[in-house]
Amino acid sequence: MKLVRWTPFFEPFEEMERAMEEWQKTSSQGFVPAVDVYETKTHVVVTSPLAGVDPKDVDVLIENDVLTIRGEARRESEVDEKSYYRKEVHSGSFFRSVALPAHVVADAAKAESHEGMLTITIPKAPESKAKSVKVTVSPGKSKG
Repeated sequence: MKLVRWTPFFEPFEEMERAMEEWQKTSSQGFVPAVDVYETKTHVVVTSPLAGVDPKDVDVLIENDVLTIRGEARRESEVDEKSYYRKEVHSGSFFRSVALPAHVVADAAKAESHEGMLTITIPKAPESKAKSVKVTVSPGKSKG
């Protein structure tokens, strides 16, 4: 049995970090990009940092007020795994879906990439207004 030196404040976190890194390496999903979602009076805006990702490798889909971002982060050169001290820059496929906070007009969405930041701007759908219908009473036959 191997004796392990115990450091109560750091080792549990380091072990958890190593486990997460290993999970990310073996995960078939790749990585999940972070997103910020906010509303203006007329639009829903979603931003996601995708530094190093070619915009041609990113697909954006909006269906039933759910936004899906998927793509591929490619790495031009890879160093032998044993040479890494830390490996935090992700490569591989990514996928993220988020429910939007308002009904949107998906066909009018615009996506731009600038300096590694993906920005998706989607106009809000006009709110449906309640329609008032006047009820007319027709003379009926009395029972009796």
